[in-house]
Amino acid sequence: MTTHRIAYLVSQYPAYSHTFILREVQQLRQFGVAITVSSINLPDRPLDKLTEIEKNEAEQTFYIKSQGILKAAIALGKTLASNPMGLLRGVKHAFKLGGWDIKRQLYHVFYLAESLLVGQWMQSQNLSHLHVHFATPAASVGMLVKTVFGYSFSFTVHGPDEFYDAAGYNLPEKILAADFIFCISHYARSQVMKLSPVAAWPKLDVCRLGVDPQRFIPQSHTTTNDTCKLLCVGRLTSAKGQAILLEAVAQLQSQAVAVTLTLVGMGPDDLALKNYAEQLGISQFVHFTGAVDQDHILDYYHAADIFVLPSFAEGLPVVLMEAMAMEIPCITTAITGIPELISHGEDGLLVPASDTAGLAAAIGKLAADAPLRRQLGKAGRLKVLADYDLYKNTHHLFETLEKRLTGL
Repeated sequence: MTTHRIAYLVSQYPAYSHTFILREVQQLRQFGVAITVSSINLPDRPLDKLTEIEKNEAEQTFYIKSQGILKAAIALGKTLASNPMGLLRGVKHAFKLGGWDIKRQLYHVFYLAESLLVGQWMQSQNLSHLHVHFATPAASVGMLVKTVFGYSFSFTVHGPDEFYDAAGYNLPEKILAADFIFCISHYARSQVMKLSPVAAWPKLDVCRLGVDPQRFIPQSHTTTNDTCKLLCVGRLTSAKGQAILLEAVAQLQSQAVAVTLTLVGMGPDDLALKNYAEQLGISQFVHFTGAVDQDHILDYYHAADIFVLPSFAEGLPVVLMEAMAMEIPCITTAITGIPELISHGEDGLLVPASDTAGLAAAIGKLAADAPLRRQLGKAGRLKVLADYDLYKNTHHLFETLEKRLTGL
């Protein structure tokens, strides 16, 4: 059991797309880690729409933006009175990060204000270390917390957004400022290595995400009336490539391959994807569910014959791990860290990103071959049990965290 009291900082918590963070926090607490969570933004839905677990987390979470201008001013006054040199360091650092761009300067003034709220909150809660998920603006806040208050600071890097605009996210500066960094895949670690000097590489640890194989358990998957049921779970955004999946479904329908598609998720591309399905003439074969919480997502997995995620950009999708744990054969794209999770032809099928014909062919192949679906599904669960079990991977995270904090 660690004696360290740790603050987690997240951009939004709880959130549909950050369920894996909630699972990580809860599992680490079971290992004896004292974690208190802060979030830049309020949850992504009203309190009465949260699950019971999410409600309990929300009630214990420190929400930064909702503190308001008055409390930010109070935090500024307290820091000025008790730590003027730290505040001066923070001001200099914020302006350096902002550069000569007025908009970036303004953003970093906000990040500095948020860092003062976080630092004062950490002091009040007797917390000793700050860990941030994602190397995005929340990590900018975390870096400034270290600059002003001197707390040790780490973050988990997922990618790929911060890799695409490393300079815009000040990622090289964050790498140098962090005391240590967790990477969710070897691919993520390689991208951090590319942006940092060799001397910084010992800071990096690969700590994989995972799912609970006792919750995501196999069910029998049978087609009805020879119709193969496809499932895709994820935010409705261009990065997920759902438009390519709609095109593949249209191709299959034109070839008299009977498939239906359920798209679980919400996002900015919602209306555009619905319009595209109508344009392709496949609206009757596509069901948009909207966002689904963890209390209800299993119903959709239970009904699926094939899980498809045609992403153009990813970290390492937890939804693939969930589907694999339930022995649902997966088809996805050979990008970023995904080949670390799925070996083509062994525990799933990989296709090139943007290859509509290749995606349609892979779906058609599995739709016509129930034994192959079962074979890939069983192998997928074995892969999760071996390498992506939530308990085992979070225990590795716990041991690594303990070692890193003890060595500071």
